[in-house]
Amino acid sequence: MLKLIRPLFLQNRTGNTAQVFGVAGISRRGKAWDSNKIIPPPAKYGGRHTVTMIPGDGIGPELLRHVQEVFRYSCVPVDFEVVHVNSAMTEEDDIDNAITAIRRNRVALKGNIETSHTMPPSHKSRNNLLRTSLDLYANVIHCQSLPGVQTRHRDIDIMIIRENTEGEYSSLEHESVPGVVESLKIITKSNSLRIADYAFRLAREKGRKRVTAVHKANIMKLGDGLFLQCCKEVASGYPDIVFDSMIVDNTTMQLVSKPQQFDVMVMPNLYGNVVSNVCAGLVGGPGLVPGANLGRDYAVFETATRNTGKSIANKNTANPTAMLLASCMMLDHLQLHDYAALIRSAILRTMNETRMHTADIGGQGTTSEVVQSIMRLMQGASLRSAAAF
Repeated sequence: MLKLIRPLFLQNRTGNTAQVFGVAGISRRGKAWDSNKIIPPPAKYGGRHTVTMIPGDGIGPELLRHVQEVFRYSCVPVDFEVVHVNSAMTEEDDIDNAITAIRRNRVALKGNIETSHTMPPSHKSRNNLLRTSLDLYANVIHCQSLPGVQTRHRDIDIMIIRENTEGEYSSLEHESVPGVVESLKIITKSNSLRIADYAFRLAREKGRKRVTAVHKANIMKLGDGLFLQCCKEVASGYPDIVFDSMIVDNTTMQLVSKPQQFDVMVMPNLYGNVVSNVCAGLVGGPGLVPGANLGRDYAVFETATRNTGKSIANKNTANPTAMLLASCMMLDHLQLHDYAALIRSAILRTMNETRMHTADIGGQGTTSEVVQSIMRLMQGASLRSAAAF
């Protein structure tokens, strides 16, 4: 049984391993990530933060229990307010309660909430309701090759910026006549300018060289044409960053053939969903990549690909890496950088040095064994810090 030791953070611990996930820790220019100037809530109650936790469906609850276990072990000054959302309910009371909790705490960590296609047309995705109600307009994902994970491609380092509140996710559909359904894709100039500016500001902050806008303006000349024009307009204000654009179908082909050509990518909602899943697959799968949903006032962190993983729920086989890395992104957002660096370093060392892998990346380790390995490495790092002090 592991002995609980309070980690000492008297030295600068945020250097090397935090750089592996630049969006979550340290940028290429050495600056700590600050959610692109989004101000985190101040600590309260004796220096502790309160964060909303939404377990979600599938593997979400067990992965978030492991996050709580790791936080307790490393004495992270975060208290979770757990809010359950029942995805099978047609009423919206649960999700309304969750949104209220996030408004109160301003930060959340969540598992994915299932959206079944068998629900009636009036039923709205709980994930989508949460993002639109809180105006979490930017979905930020950093897909990066990880040490110790064998993949077809090496040296991938792509930041995906996805518009998160409109597009095909407007939930505006109707049946004009029997057998004819119209689904409305909403693209607005204000939201397109906003997400484009976010992408370019983030690229400049991270020392990135190129921003690629992904679109289908050759077919959707008004909708995607407007998005592309907004990106060009914003790009003119960033002469230090190269701007180009690519049609979405060609983008997916280029990603699987030569992903190293991409740096920062910005795109409307649905394309972002597709591209994020492709990129996650390129670096090892959905169990490895964290994501952030950011707005002016609120931030919600989760796994990048938003899979529920129902088929492996409660089997102790799910990869905890993505959720733990999402929690590290959350800690950086709360400016608890030393705790984030300690946990992130242990995660990466578990993958690269101890080679404790779950089945999805070719190993035989269980979820619990991976988490135990991470905590042992955290304990070792704490002991070295104590000895140095």
